[in-house]
Amino acid sequence: MDATTDLRPLYRRALGQLEKLVVTITPNQLELPTPCDEFDVRALLSHTVGGIHRASYVGEGGYALDVPALVGETADDAWPAVLGRAGARMTAAWADDATLDRLAVVPWGEVPGRAALGGYFMELVTHTWDLARATDTAATTLDDELAHVALAFAEYALPAERRGPGVPFGLVRPAPADADAYTRLAAWLGRA
Repeated sequence: MDATTDLRPLYRRALGQLEKLVVTITPNQLELPTPCDEFDVRALLSHTVGGIHRASYVGEGGYALDVPALVGETADDAWPAVLGRAGARMTAAWADDATLDRLAVVPWGEVPGRAALGGYFMELVTHTWDLARATDTAATTLDDELAHVALAFAEYALPAERRGPGVPFGLVRPAPADADAYTRLAAWLGRA
């Protein structure tokens, strides 16, 4: 990944991957714990969809922290529709090529749009893994290329030595030598 990478096609693929996963989540799975210690499945869905809206708002020219990274009360069976609307907004918000080079204000600073999108892409791919792990669907639903790209961004943007207070990612954890890209991404972001 370099400074000229256009992640919009991969972000749309990541959205599609999440959509396929979300339609399989049943109401009785919404209270399951996730690898994100502070979220159960329902709360992580809210945070993930809220993050898509936040990324959309940034693509529309807004300041990320003006929008909460969560959605309001959502009926158990409404998650696919809520996610679909968020994805459509995201695609529209980032449709103009100029958004990639326009400065964006995100929680980690003022960066070019493509770097902002990289952070939101990494978050989307990671939280999709979190949800897949929580609902025991990881082996059949995840696109390995997305994890490789997200991991490359994470290694670039979140070096191991920049962890600690105020950083929403734990210390880098070791991953087995033969681990797949999702496991390595999760370990890089501090998940067990």
